[in-house]
Amino acid sequence: MTNQTISIAIFFVLGVGFWMIALAVSYLARPSKPTKFKETSYECGIEPSGSAWYQVHVRYYIYALLFVLFDVEVAFLYPWAVIFRRIDGGQMLLFSELAIFVLILVFGLVYAWRKGALEWE
Repeated sequence: MTNQTISIAIFFVLGVGFWMIALAVSYLARPSKPTKFKETSYECGIEPSGSAWYQVHVRYYIYALLFVLFDVEVAFLYPWAVIFRRIDGGQMLLFSELAIFVLILVFGLVYAWRKGALEWE
């Protein structure tokens, strides 16, 4: 085995060991006195009404996934803009890469729009 493989194995074993020890200590150290009041759902100080278990329409999850997708993808544009300002040569290549990236995002948005994923009902 190489030196790198041993290092990775040691790191993995230490990571898993730390994780298991932390879970065990937290399980043993926590107070455990459940009551009916502690097990009720909390709604901003208001007495809970109805059941805490209900089905949520899948459309809400699609909205959340689309938001995360486009939010994260737009975060990739900032480093590109910083690099684009500093580079003297090859700016056309950088611009074409950005154009392709944005076109893929626009294609995804149009696809979601045409499938009706953006309609709130």
